[in-house]
Amino acid sequence: MSTVSETTHDSAVAMSAAPSPDDGLSAAELARKYGLAVSGARPSLPEYVRQLWERRHFILAFSRAKMTAQYSKAKLGQLWHVATPLLNAMVYLLIFGVLMQQSKGMGMRNYIPFLVTGVFVFTFTQNSALSGVRAIAGNLGLVRALHFPRAALPVSFALQQLQQLLFSMCVVFVFLLGFGHMPAASWVLILPVLAFQFVFNTGLAMVLARLGSKTPDLAQLLPFILRTWMYASGVMYNMVEALKKAHAPEWLIDVLGANPAAVYIDLMRYALIDGYGADRLPPHVWLLAAGWAVLVGAGGFVYFWKAEEQYGRG
Repeated sequence: MSTVSETTHDSAVAMSAAPSPDDGLSAAELARKYGLAVSGARPSLPEYVRQLWERRHFILAFSRAKMTAQYSKAKLGQLWHVATPLLNAMVYLLIFGVLMQQSKGMGMRNYIPFLVTGVFVFTFTQNSALSGVRAIAGNLGLVRALHFPRAALPVSFALQQLQQLLFSMCVVFVFLLGFGHMPAASWVLILPVLAFQFVFNTGLAMVLARLGSKTPDLAQLLPFILRTWMYASGVMYNMVEALKKAHAPEWLIDVLGANPAAVYIDLMRYALIDGYGADRLPPHVWLLAAGWAVLVGAGGFVYFWKAEEQYGRG
C-alpha cells in the first residue's frame, strides 16, 4: 500500500515538473492563442460602423426618450420644443426688426419668415453642439456600465435635435402661410438641406463629445462661442448687405458667407421664402453644403472613433 502511494506521489511530482506548452509565451501571445481581447479595445473602423448600425434601434429609442424627458416636469411639456426658439425669435424681432429696423429693406411680410427660419435652423445646430459636448461627460454611468459603441450617444443627441426641428417646422410653415408665402416646388429642397445639416451636426457633436469628455469646462465656454457664431451667420439680418454697407473686405464677406451655419440657413430661406432668390446665395452653395457635411460628418466620426477606448476612464 505504501509503495502504491509513493508511486502515485512521484507521478504527480513528475507531471507538475513537466514543461507546459504555454511556458515561455508572453501575455499577448497567450491572448491570441486563446482568443482573448482587451476589454474596451477600439475595433477597426468598418467593425465600429457595423456595431453602430446593429444598435440603431437603441439610438432611436434613446433619442426619443431624451426628447420626451427634456420637459417632462414643465406644465407645457413638449410645447417648449417650439416655444423656446419662438420666444427667441420674438426677442430678435423686437431688437433687430423694430428697434434696429433691419426689416426696413424687405418689409415685415418677408422679414418675419426670414427671421423665424434663421432662428429655427440655427437652433438645430446650436442644440446639437450643446448636447454633443455633454454626450460622454454627462452619461458616464451608462458609458461605464454597458459595452456599446460610444458614438451612439452623440448620434442619438443629434437625432433628438432633428426630431425637435421637424416638430418645430410646423410653426415655420404657419408663419410662411400667414405672411402669404404659399407652398412651391422649391419646398422640396428642405429635404436635402436638412440631410446635409444633420450629417454636419452629427459630426460636430462627435468632435465636441470627445473634447468635452476630457475638458468638462468646454461646456461652460461653448454658449459664448455659439452666440458669436450666430451673429456671424446672418440669423437676424442680411449679413452680406450689412458687411457691404460697412465696407468690409471682399474676402471677409466670402468667408462669413461660406460658414456652414450661414450656408444651411441661406438654403432653407431660398427653399421656403418667395423673393429670396439665388442672387442672395454664396457661390457654389450646394457644393459648400455637401462639402461641410462630408468634411465634418466623416471627419468628426473618425476623430471620435480614435479615442473610443478612452471614454469613461480616468
